[in-house]
Amino acid sequence: MTSTPKPTQISLHQKSRLLEITFEDGARFELPYEYLRVYSPSAEVQGHGPGQGVLQIGKEDVTITHVDPVGSYAIQPHFDDGHDTGIYSWETLYLLGKNRETYWTDYLHRLEAAGHRHKSRN
Repeated sequence: MTSTPKPTQISLHQKSRLLEITFEDGARFELPYEYLRVYSPSAEVQGHGPGQGVLQIGKEDVTITHVDPVGSYAIQPHFDDGHDTGIYSWETLYLLGKNRETYWTDYLHRLEAAGHRHKSRN
């Protein structure tokens, strides 16, 4: 099994609300704060078992106030809505970047199914 590439650079862009991450294999992703918040790997969002995830609603304007390193394998973003329990491993961030379009579309469909109109769709 191949190991996930490590990041070479992580930047927060507050105006555009993007976390930019570049990996040692050359992959570069711009991950919106909202996307990172609604796909947090925390138990609060993912639940404690399969199928127990909690849809995050109303996170369009969330920002990341700062990011703490977690060892040499992850980061822990602190969101302005108080959420700070998600630890994002390099593998999680890489997968979020690679699958952004699919995951984002799924999130928007789940919001609609729950009766919530995303600001980008108004």
